[in-house]
Amino acid sequence: MPIVDIDWLKEHVDVPADLTVEQLSQDLVRIGLETETIHRSSVTGPVVVGRIVDFVKEPQKNGKTVSWCQVDCGEEHNVKEEDGTTRLRGIICGAPNVEKDALVVVALPGAVLPGDFAISVRKTYGHKSEGMCCSARELGMGDDHHGIILLREEGFSQEELKNIKPGDDALSLLHLNIPTLEINITPDRGYAFSYRGVAREYHHSTGEPFTDPIPELAAQAPQVEAGHQGDVEAAIEDDNPIHGVVGCDRYYLRAVRGFDPNAKTPNWMRRRLIRAGVRPHTLAVDVTNYVMLDLGQPLHAYDLDKLVPPIVVRRAHEGEKLVTLDGEEHVLSVEDLVITDSPNGERSSRILGLAGVMGGQYGEITADTKNILVESAHFDTVSIARTARRHKLPTDASHRFERGVDYAMQPAAAQDAIHLLTRYGQGVASDNPTDLNTTKEPQPIAFKVSEVKRLANLDTSTEDIAAILEDIGCTVAGGGNGTFIVTPPTWRPDLTIAPDLVEEVARLVGYDKIPTRIPSVPVVNPGLTPFQARQRKVAATLAEAGLVETLSYPFVGEKDFEEFALNAEQVKGESVEVRNPLAGDRPFMRTNLLYTLARTAQRNLRRGMRNVQIYEIGHVYRQDPNAPAIPALPGSVKPSEDQLKALEAGLPAQPLQVAAVLTGEAVAPGWWKDSRAIDWSDAVALARRVGERIGAELSMASLDEATNLPSDFNAGTWHPGRTAVVSFNGVYLGVAGELHPEVNKTLGLPEHSAAFNLDLTALFDTLSLQPLQAKPISTFPPVREDLAFMVEEKVSAQQLIDAIRRGGGESLESVELFDVYRGSDLGEGKKSLAFSVVYRSDSQTLTAAQAKEIRAAIVAECEKDLNAVLRV
Repeated sequence: MPIVDIDWLKEHVDVPADLTVEQLSQDLVRIGLETETIHRSSVTGPVVVGRIVDFVKEPQKNGKTVSWCQVDCGEEHNVKEEDGTTRLRGIICGAPNVEKDALVVVALPGAVLPGDFAISVRKTYGHKSEGMCCSARELGMGDDHHGIILLREEGFSQEELKNIKPGDDALSLLHLNIPTLEINITPDRGYAFSYRGVAREYHHSTGEPFTDPIPELAAQAPQVEAGHQGDVEAAIEDDNPIHGVVGCDRYYLRAVRGFDPNAKTPNWMRRRLIRAGVRPHTLAVDVTNYVMLDLGQPLHAYDLDKLVPPIVVRRAHEGEKLVTLDGEEHVLSVEDLVITDSPNGERSSRILGLAGVMGGQYGEITADTKNILVESAHFDTVSIARTARRHKLPTDASHRFERGVDYAMQPAAAQDAIHLLTRYGQGVASDNPTDLNTTKEPQPIAFKVSEVKRLANLDTSTEDIAAILEDIGCTVAGGGNGTFIVTPPTWRPDLTIAPDLVEEVARLVGYDKIPTRIPSVPVVNPGLTPFQARQRKVAATLAEAGLVETLSYPFVGEKDFEEFALNAEQVKGESVEVRNPLAGDRPFMRTNLLYTLARTAQRNLRRGMRNVQIYEIGHVYRQDPNAPAIPALPGSVKPSEDQLKALEAGLPAQPLQVAAVLTGEAVAPGWWKDSRAIDWSDAVALARRVGERIGAELSMASLDEATNLPSDFNAGTWHPGRTAVVSFNGVYLGVAGELHPEVNKTLGLPEHSAAFNLDLTALFDTLSLQPLQAKPISTFPPVREDLAFMVEEKVSAQQLIDAIRRGGGESLESVELFDVYRGSDLGEGKKSLAFSVVYRSDSQTLTAAQAKEIRAAIVAECEKDLNAVLRV
């Protein structure tokens, strides 16, 4: 995001002498430029100018050579002896560029540098060092750490250097004590990525006079006709425009010859670039960066002697490659716009760079460059945005081009850069530029003044609306019948329709002036729907059980299918495939919550967590191959009811699911009890608990006995003997139990990790929405007894519970399993299941005979269906 320096802002707009960065922030927020942060120097304490009066080089045993320096830090900051005299400060310095009589920056004891590095008097290398000579990196001014700061190399003029004295405040000299403001720019306000744009917005907010530098610079530039070929021949040959829009509609070139490659960037420019977050390089590169930040026009400087005209702007060919300035090789797409030259008589055969994004390594400015070609162009926003994202090259230039650059300022921006190059680099500018210009004037907008009232509810006069539109740069004509013909300025490509102009009026009148109006909406069925209420109950149940709710992106890929032991081809056929620029290896929407929830558990385990017990409630997506195609509807038109129905019919099914993943300990250890690891029973218990909370008694069946499994069920995900299939009233809902050992291993989850997954949409649809009818509580005493049945190993507890309920009839109040026993005394393949049962009558106290009769009916039912034998 752009960083605003008040000293730089003053060049374009009048600002009060006492303007603070906090007040500037408020002024810009008022017209829609949000504050990101205020940057203050992290350097505190005494940091002064020092002069190295003398030094001695001292080689050390470790091979390093240090300098023992005597530094004059001014009368106030030199060391005061006990007898009242003063002496120079002794400072150890390891930098190789120590020079006698050099003016340097000295951090005195008590100063604190970036990184909370406190300076104190300390003994080192056999001396007592009384301060530190600082490098640029140590002061937070850049990355340079090859030597200390020598003020004569910081771009100060000879007159300025003469006025700098030992003891002067170095923070003020280097402007490190002045805060800067970082602002957030919305995508439609690309012009605000420059001081020209921010100054204009400050003028809109405060009314302070603003001076646009472009008209004067444009008048200073050589005047040529559109399409003029100057010193350097160029051409635009776009044979593959995106959406029919040519990738470059203005290409301006101008040369500077006789440039001094040893010329230094002036101190004021270096300081501004550093404060803007840009690292200084050479004068030529610094000038292009400076103009970009100042005016908003990205420029590129080439070594003219290395180029062979004609320069051609074209689309890349299939298979072409480019090594960019950052040293990375990129395989180009036929959509990429490139800058080329024509060596060996082969037109457009060598690629110089990705247009509007980053230059290549050939043709760049070097320490030997004497002749410079300045490129100032206007590129299509879509083309640049796609190239920057395709190659993952978000640069300062691409940020501006993809948001829209003023297509009328290319000659002016080049003139500004050339003025700086000739002034500080002693070059001679060409007066014969190349200007290939096919830009089109902005389209006028018919604007009804009444739209301001209708859309923004602002009572703004016609005169005020016209004044606001003219102030932002628009040309306003007409108005006699309440309709203006408004032509937007060239720097506002976002103004295309009347509501855009309403937004500008509302913004500059003040959003706080828009009256608050609460629409009167009749209250119909207030509160949550039954579906929403039950969903919240499910979430509350799992949270109360100690699980943590998480959210995950619904994208999955083939790797996820493999890790869950799925048939990838089968799952692909049932999945919705999407274009996913966030993760190209996950092009499918999930069909099961566990696929993405397991990733969350995996990530937390890798970061050191031991007990990961999480849940998620979210939608899954299932493609219906028989669904009709979704119609392509025109934009800016409200769809009809039939069109909406057609859209709805083509959408994939999106049921709501709840899933949980459990690892670690179910019971934490302590002096009062032993720990217990998570196992299948915890997942089953949670699934039952969810059902009980919403009034559904869920049925559990083993994988072997389940009869209602869906066609896409994959048994390979689950442990074959520690898994329950969950259903309700015969409707399949999901699975609860332990994940298959191989799945745990592949995912990196601990052994016996448990999980469950339930289809809430199917569950809620099966439940009755009618309120539950409360039954009177019986006032007669209950009869409690324990029944233990010996059964075959294959018989489940649920089967026995169902049989007990059938046998007990209306007198059976509750049944609960409390023990499972296997032993040699039972015989091979046998087990004992013990239940606590309660009988109660609504009309009388049960006698012993009646209780015995109920018990006999239960035993008979269990024997008949399950061959269960009551253990005595």
